[in-house]
Order: sequence, then structure tokens, then C-alpha cells
Amino acid sequence: MKSFRAGMVVATIVSLLVCIAGCDALPGKPQEADRPLRPSQVKDFAQLYSDNCSGCHGRDGTFGAAAQLQNPVFLALLTDTDLRRVIAQGVPGTAMPPFAHSAGGALTDEQIDILINGMRQRWARPEVVGNAALPPFQSDSPGDAARGHDVYATSCKSCHGPHGSGTAKIGSIVDPSYLALVSDQALRTLVIAGRSDLEHPDWRHYPLGQPLTAQQVTDVVAWLAAQRAQFPGQPYPQGPRGESQR
Repeated sequence: MKSFRAGMVVATIVSLLVCIAGCDALPGKPQEADRPLRPSQVKDFAQLYSDNCSGCHGRDGTFGAAAQLQNPVFLALLTDTDLRRVIAQGVPGTAMPPFAHSAGGALTDEQIDILINGMRQRWARPEVVGNAALPPFQSDSPGDAARGHDVYATSCKSCHGPHGSGTAKIGSIVDPSYLALVSDQALRTLVIAGRSDLEHPDWRHYPLGQPLTAQQVTDVVAWLAAQRAQFPGQPYPQGPRGESQR
């Protein structure tokens, strides 16, 4: 009898061990590869872009409220250092938040590099710019609004109207709400890089058929900035030398 009981105990122990060993293969239990990644573990550009960028810059880098990232001129204008600074630190005074962990965001330095490299690999085409001399991304001077008015009159009014208030096909670029939301640097980036998704030309293709000079870009941005209606308490973006640069 004792031998029988001992055998039963051993058999029970063996059965338990078999069950424990087989628990990892129970039907419906996710495999390690199927487990969701922690946000900091995501290394796929498409997912990082979709989760963090597409809401403002568009699903494929186009037709978003913010800058067109699928724009080879835009990517030629900004260096990797510029892109990293904007992604990591955000743009104070605008809707662009900081994404780096060190600035309170959700992305690691490696993930930010994946975004930059992914944009370059998918959308950069240096041959589009060729040997043309790009105006600098940022200006060292505030520009002259009076000269900028002349630049606007000769290079911009045919599309945007005599005073910037728009035409039957194009909206106003002096609308107070628009200018209150956009920084001077965003205006500068738009003038230089254009937006092909909205049929806005880059600095080389304004109606006169002659590229805008760096000074002309700076001056027309100064004229646009001078059209802002200043209301008390409104958080307007700062000028080209301020922190709100994009």
C-alpha cells in the first residue's frame, strides 16, 4: 500500500511538472514576438511617424496643417541638426511640442534619429535643388518691411492679391488668425521651400522667373510679419531672432 501511495505521489508530481512546463504553450497565450512593444522600443519609421507626426504633417508628409515634410526642398533647407533640434525641443510659441525624453517628450534620441533618417531616405532628392544657392534657413537680420512690400508686389501679388487678402482660388495670407498662429520662421520656410502639395512654388519659381535673393526672402517675411494685428494677451510667435523659430 505504501508503495502504491508513493507511486501516486510521484505520478502526481510528474503530472504537475508537465502541466507547469506546458503552461507557456497554452492556446491563446501570446508569443513573445506578439507582445506589444513599449513606446520606447518602437524602431519602425512608419509607426513612429504615424504615431507622432502624421496628425500635423499629414499621413505621408503632405496635406497637413504644418510644414510639408515630403518636400525635397524643405529637406535640403534644413540640416540634420536643424531637424533634430525642432523634433527634440519643439518650437516655443507654436503647436510643435518637444518630443525628446530630455524635454519631457516621448521619444528617445535613437527614435528621433530614425525619424530623421527615414525622412531623408524616403523623401530627400538633392538633385531637385542641384547647384542652386539656397537662402539660409534662418536670417541674421530682421529684414525691412518697406522693401518687403516691393518684393511682395512684384513676386507674390499675382497669386495672393494686391494686399495679400487672397483671390477666388487662394485664401488670405494676412488674415489675423493665420498670422497669429504662424511664426516668422515658418513664413520664411514657406517662402523658400514652398509647398508642392498646395501648389506653392519654392524661392526659385516666383512669377518673375528669377529666384528670390536671401535678402528678398528676409524682407518679404518682415512685411508679412508687420501685417499681424496685435491684440492684448495674444501669444504671438516671435521674430526671426526669437525662440519661436521653425
